[in-house]
Amino acid sequence: MKFFLLGILIFSSFSLRSQSLSVWNKAYDAENPVDWLVKPVEGKAAIYQSADGKDIVLYNSLLKRSFRVAPDLACISYKNQTTKQELIRAVQPEARVVISGRSYPVGGLTGQKENGYLLTEWVDKMTASDSAFHFINYSVSELKNQLNWKTNMWTGNTQLPTGKRITFHFKSDFAALKNLEVQVHYALYDGLPLLSKWVTVHNNSGGEVLVDQIVNEILAITEEESAVVGSPEKMAKPNGIYIENNFAFNNAMRYPLSDQATHWKVDPTYTSQVNYDFQTPCLLEIHPKIPIGVKVKSGNFLESVRTYELLQDSYDRERKGLAIRRMYRTIAPWVTSNPIFMHLVSKNDQEVKTAIDQCAATGYEALILSFGSHCNMEDTTGVNLEKWKALADYAHSKNIQIGSYSLFSSRKISAEDDVIDPKTGKPGGAFFGNAPCMGSKWGLTYLEKLKIFMKYSGFNIFENDGPYPGDVCASTSHPGHDGLHDSQWKQMELQKGLYRWCNENGIYVNAPDWYFLDGTNKIALGYREVNFSLSRDQQKILNRQNIFDATWAETPSMVWGFVPLTKYQGGDADAILEPLSEHLDAYEQLMMQYYGAGIQACYRGPRLYDTESTRKTVVNVVTWYKKYRDILNSDIIHLRRADGRDWDGIMHVNPALKAKGLVMLYNPQKEDVTREISIPVYFTGKHDQVKIREKEGHSKPYKVSRNYEVSVSINIPANGYTWLVLE
Repeated sequence: MKFFLLGILIFSSFSLRSQSLSVWNKAYDAENPVDWLVKPVEGKAAIYQSADGKDIVLYNSLLKRSFRVAPDLACISYKNQTTKQELIRAVQPEARVVISGRSYPVGGLTGQKENGYLLTEWVDKMTASDSAFHFINYSVSELKNQLNWKTNMWTGNTQLPTGKRITFHFKSDFAALKNLEVQVHYALYDGLPLLSKWVTVHNNSGGEVLVDQIVNEILAITEEESAVVGSPEKMAKPNGIYIENNFAFNNAMRYPLSDQATHWKVDPTYTSQVNYDFQTPCLLEIHPKIPIGVKVKSGNFLESVRTYELLQDSYDRERKGLAIRRMYRTIAPWVTSNPIFMHLVSKNDQEVKTAIDQCAATGYEALILSFGSHCNMEDTTGVNLEKWKALADYAHSKNIQIGSYSLFSSRKISAEDDVIDPKTGKPGGAFFGNAPCMGSKWGLTYLEKLKIFMKYSGFNIFENDGPYPGDVCASTSHPGHDGLHDSQWKQMELQKGLYRWCNENGIYVNAPDWYFLDGTNKIALGYREVNFSLSRDQQKILNRQNIFDATWAETPSMVWGFVPLTKYQGGDADAILEPLSEHLDAYEQLMMQYYGAGIQACYRGPRLYDTESTRKTVVNVVTWYKKYRDILNSDIIHLRRADGRDWDGIMHVNPALKAKGLVMLYNPQKEDVTREISIPVYFTGKHDQVKIREKEGHSKPYKVSRNYEVSVSINIPANGYTWLVLE
């Protein structure tokens, strides 16, 4: 079957274009297909239509998703072009909407009798299903960016994603739905096996419509394992597709634990599956766990969760993680911003000025007023605004960005403004026990005060502790939501709205929850705060473990660490870095561990240095970091996790740089050690020979083995570290 490129905006008609998909496929399937994680892929995202007008194909050399458009629209193929693996085993509706308590399928075909696999010839015999909404036309355009991101901070990737977008339009003949339109949107990205999907419900009825739920993705996917018995919770989920949604929270600081919308369900229509009770988790549905419950006014529309689907070609943990990290760098490039910042604990304005001066004197780029400081962003009186504007102006005159900490949910405001527990009808029952409702009068005022403060003062950084964690609220008097039914969705949108506003106004956001896809920049890497009361030697090893564990799916710039310069969460004298000049070895190594991982830590205290020798130590580390900044902010390959018994280390890789790799090695033992270390170089792009040097020494050529490794003998000093550069 021939396919033709759709290159312009099209409605209803099935016009043909000149470029054939079959020819392009042949060119791609030449002798040496490109590994997209090592070299850029030349093939761009494109949308094609078959000569007979029946099929539309989304294609970018790495994935291919095909739709039958007659007699109705349905996804009939979803293929990983690297592995040639087909994901789809059965046809499903394109989406499902629940309106006023009744569920309505969108699109789809019927007539498939075997749901374990799908043959192309079966599709031709299928008929339109009894779906409520049927396909009428489509439109094609260039990819539009979700956020108008602005920044003037150091950023690893400033390019916004490119690709194609298609929207399928659906209407209904049902009397109750006649003036509603459902639109199913796809964005296909250049350069990686990724697409995005979301659904909008448009109300042209002249009245208000209650949308209880939008299921924006339904895929019957080939099962991961065949178990005769077993519950779906314990059975493996399909490996070939990785899902992220912009509906994730709960302060877990890991996406899979934060995801609130991905559901692997059982498919009772799949009667030939091995599981006797039909419990195989092989039906993917995307929707919030708690129904949306939003009333859409006439002339308005409601947008669903946005889903990002990344096709994976391996079971290897490192490769899977690298693919996810590439996804983030592409669709949310703001996560690659990574300013060097200090966390100041201040009591007065002079301490802020002193910290600004110390930042400027050491090469730091930003100052954050930490929790416990004297900055109150909720105070929008003229006196307070003028005071902080003057301090921000002073910081900017020194080329230092400035911002502050604000606490939202883990606090108690009032019986009128707190979350109301639906079980008791009283305040309480929130994620943190008592918490304000973001849709309350106080919550709405809180959001506006933050915007007023940041806009007037010129603050460039916002650190939001305890952002909205998904609390529901049974209040019917809060102006930001109608009641329990829409309280989660409305509060989530309010929180996202603040982060989108920050993103589009050049304000960097630290938030310990998963709002990256709506504009935040950084999350905590994951640590137990009381561990910072342990000895400095313990902290070194535990910090390296935290770094190792946090960077499988996150880029270095996406996470922050923690180095309390003063007493924190208790601890004896051997846990404290102050006086800094008396613990320079520990101070330097803690900095090198974080900067060597490309991770900014919250250096929390009243100062960065206390003596000239301390200042020089800080300057030396920061200067080193800036010299290797590009490679240090590149992705991490995990070599050996710290256990205190032998060496441990990580490796940064980036085939696009002159420095293709940088290896950080640590020795926690009391004597020097010499080790023969195998360095994996595949993702550096150097597959035949690579030059390696220790620190600033002379480089030496190494032949790459057939398994893409080089063996290096290296001496690591006692209780110390070293590094290697690959070129």
